[in-house]
Parts: sequence; C-alpha cells; structure tokens
Amino acid sequence: MAQKHALVNALKQVLKEHGITYDDVAKALGLSLGSVKRLFSKHDFSLDRLDQICAMMDLELSDLVIIMQNQRHQIEALSQDQEEELVSDTKLLLTAHLLMNNWSAKDILFAYEIDSFQMVRYLARLDKMKVIELFPGNRVKLKVSREFKWIKNGPIETFFKKHVQSDFLQSDFNGSGELRIFLSGMISRNSNAELIRRIKRLANAFEEIHREDINTELSNKFGTSMVLALRPWDIKLFEQYRRAGTYKSF
Repeated sequence: MAQKHALVNALKQVLKEHGITYDDVAKALGLSLGSVKRLFSKHDFSLDRLDQICAMMDLELSDLVIIMQNQRHQIEALSQDQEEELVSDTKLLLTAHLLMNNWSAKDILFAYEIDSFQMVRYLARLDKMKVIELFPGNRVKLKVSREFKWIKNGPIETFFKKHVQSDFLQSDFNGSGELRIFLSGMISRNSNAELIRRIKRLANAFEEIHREDINTELSNKFGTSMVLALRPWDIKLFEQYRRAGTYKSF
C-alpha cells in the first residue's frame, strides 16, 4: 500500500512539472473531474489508467517507478551547517520554504520583493546546499522531503520558537478558515498513546491534501499552517499549589 501511495505521489509531481491539471487528465481518461480527484485521493489506479496518464507526458510506467524511487531518496534531515545557513538569511529561508510548498521561482519573484539576480543567487545557494537540484530556466527539483526533521534545539527550531510560534498564536482564531480548540482532561498512558497516533494520522491527512492541491492554480491557494500539540502538562500558574510528592503520572 505504501508503494502504491508513493507511485501516485510521484505521478502528481510529474503532472505538475508538465503543467497538466486534473481537468486535463479527466478529459484524457474520459472521466469527470470529480472521478479523477477521487482516484488520486484514494490512490486507486489500474495499470491501464496509469499507462494512459504516463502517455500524456511521453513516459513509460517504468520511468514513473524510477521517479518514485528517486523521491524516496530525499533528504529527511539537514545538517547543523545547512540549518544555520538557511536561518542566516531570511529571504533565503523564505525561498526554500516556498519552493518546498511547490512555488516556482517565477511565482516567488511575482509575489515577494526578491529581484531576479537575488533569486538566481538563492537558487544557486540552495543547490550547493543540496536542498534543491537546479535546472535551466530556474526550474528546481526538491532534494529535501517536506517531512524533514529539525535538529532538536537547532537553528531552525530556535528560529521557529523565536519568530514563528508566538506570531502564529497571536490570533483570536475567529476568522474565516480559522479554528482553535483547547481541551484538557485526565487520561491514561494508553489513551495518550492513542491520541498521538490519531494526531499523526491527521498530520498525514494534511500532507495528503497538500499533495492533492499541487496542480491547483496558485491564485486559488493560500498558505495554511496547523499546529498539533499534545503533552502531559499542568497550567504553570497552578503548579505552585501542588503538594510535594503528589501524583505526576508521566
């Protein structure tokens, strides 16, 4: 099942690189747009349909398998030096962040105050850092997985805590598309472990939705962030009243 998901994810990426939309796929397969979206969301493709879609890009199914294998070799963690270089230049970090969210260099130049010369330098630096592979025309291929892990207390995590975390939470979360839920209760270790599993599944669902929207026009998308957090914790204000030696389950 995991291999099937990886193959379809590779297919989505190649379609994006060729500028082929779900609507184009629907027309080629003689299906409705809704049916094609369901095929991608459920990763439910027959070999014949995969062949048909690959033919739209002059690819063999074997080529798609190779692309999938290459994607699996993406970097899962950055080195200390790589993290330090990324956070040393805010525009470099911004460029890397947007590229990892499927923006093109052209999109970034249009939306941010980065000139063409700066963009070329940033792409060259990211290529040298092995975060991306740079091709003619400022086309890029990500070499770092979107799920790459930060170094614990490293440069990126420190930057996040200082500049992102507090800014993200400075909201009443009452606007369109916003939601904040805070729950507190007494649960067992087993229930805690089950909640962690469910939160991880929700995180996977976020990534799946992100991949499904790769071919959606940038003008129809907006940056979205989600914080998932769970830990054994008591309100610090109350801790001063805790009796010495009383329970602390974890």
